[in-house]
Amino acid sequence: MKIAVGIIAIALGLVALLQSCALTGVSSVIEDQATQEAGALGVLTAFLMFLGGAFAFGLPRVAQIFFILGFLASIPARDNFPDMWIWGIISAILAGLLLFHKKPT
Repeated sequence: MKIAVGIIAIALGLVALLQSCALTGVSSVIEDQATQEAGALGVLTAFLMFLGGAFAFGLPRVAQIFFILGFLASIPARDNFPDMWIWGIISAILAGLLLFHKKPT
């Protein structure tokens, strides 16, 4: 389970990072400060998801912490960046999936 969670988290983290960078760039062009801050929180959420995916292979408990931090970082950005709801929930689900990893015997 932890290998699947790691691969999924790295892939989705990169997608979320690209989306958040695009939002931040567009909001800086139109000079919308609130959306620009939401985009910055989106970048943070995506980076935490990516780190969680990287740690999922060897240290699943550390990865859970990164996923939960990613979920918490997505909460303030949900008003100006509605997709943060999706990325935050995905991050929380990935943290929950790591509860089911098998320990080596």
